[in-house]
Amino acid sequence: MSEGTKIVDTTANPAPLGLLAFGMTTVLLNLANAGIIGLSSMILAMGVFYGGLSQIFAGWMEWKKGNTFGATAFSSYGAFWLTLVYLIVMPKWGGVAATDSNGMVAYLFMWGLFTFFMWIATLKHNKALQVVFLTLFILFWLLALKDLTGNSSIGIIAGWEGILCGLSAIYLGLAQVINETYGRIVFPIG
Repeated sequence: MSEGTKIVDTTANPAPLGLLAFGMTTVLLNLANAGIIGLSSMILAMGVFYGGLSQIFAGWMEWKKGNTFGATAFSSYGAFWLTLVYLIVMPKWGGVAATDSNGMVAYLFMWGLFTFFMWIATLKHNKALQVVFLTLFILFWLLALKDLTGNSSIGIIAGWEGILCGLSAIYLGLAQVINETYGRIVFPIG
């Protein structure tokens, strides 16, 4: 009879990091979309370092834990933030044309389509995660619709909806931290 070795995973839950990186960056960008603040280097820096790199790092940690959904979501949306920032800044560096409205419609539509299918996967997860992905799917397609129609009012609506999306991710991330810290449900996630 052979004895096996059991490996116990004692690493931390990476989901709160990914959710908070996504949520905080999403709120800040959508404050600009809603016309409350301007698009500035603060939002772009958050997009690169917190929304981008921190989410990719969380995705890699989810991969190590064997969580395909978390690895795919965090790595993909981390890459989304990096590509979005580069779409904004690359034309300013010269030599690369800015993406036209049709290009942005395609970009945002594809991210919305990806998010729609990720939302379907959340139907096997908690309600709070379902809200994050449903509001994100709606956000992407509202932004695509704004670029398709040129209607800035849709952009403002998208901004407010995006603030809701980001706040839902912040809630879920902090709920996970607080619930794990206290060893019981303090903030319900469904």
